[in-house]
Amino acid sequence: MNTPAHLLLGAAAMTRSADRGIILAAFLGALMPDLSLYVLAGGAMYVFGIPPQRVFNELYFSDSWQTVFAIDNSFVVWGVLLAAAIWRRAPWAVALTGAALLHLCFDFPLHHDDGRAHFWPVSGWIFESPFSYWDRDQGAAFVAPLEAFAATVAAFLLWRRGIGAGLSVFVLLLLAAELWVVRQWLFVFNIA
Repeated sequence: MNTPAHLLLGAAAMTRSADRGIILAAFLGALMPDLSLYVLAGGAMYVFGIPPQRVFNELYFSDSWQTVFAIDNSFVVWGVLLAAAIWRRAPWAVALTGAALLHLCFDFPLHHDDGRAHFWPVSGWIFESPFSYWDRDQGAAFVAPLEAFAATVAAFLLWRRGIGAGLSVFVLLLLAAELWVVRQWLFVFNIA
């Protein structure tokens, strides 16, 4: 699933009010499982000048990168952190860790050959889903519009909570980014 959709769905699912701190924690939690990819790929391409083809065809699948992805995409790690947040009765931490876990729940069934070891450190097994959010050979022409629809509903739910002008603009930017990415994949890169 695209990162903007994760942020919108995480914030909509993990908040029930317009509490800015809780919403921001949910946004951050929904981002955290993808953050290492942005840091590693961005650093490789823009700091070290490595071509994108090498970054996404070689480095992405390297043992070192996959180890990092296993840690920040682990149901086990995020589950323990959510349990601690609930035990501590920290609403912001529940929103953060819950949004991260929701991110994993959406990613798990939507990565065909680019999945993560979601059960690290218990197992290094990687589920190869029959579906993909981006690969047309694995149903992206069906999945991508559903993702865009879900992101739109999540944005609407956040706006209905009266989140204020600043967060409303941020939600609008996230929704625009999500719709742009889906458009690019469906029409420009012809995954449909």
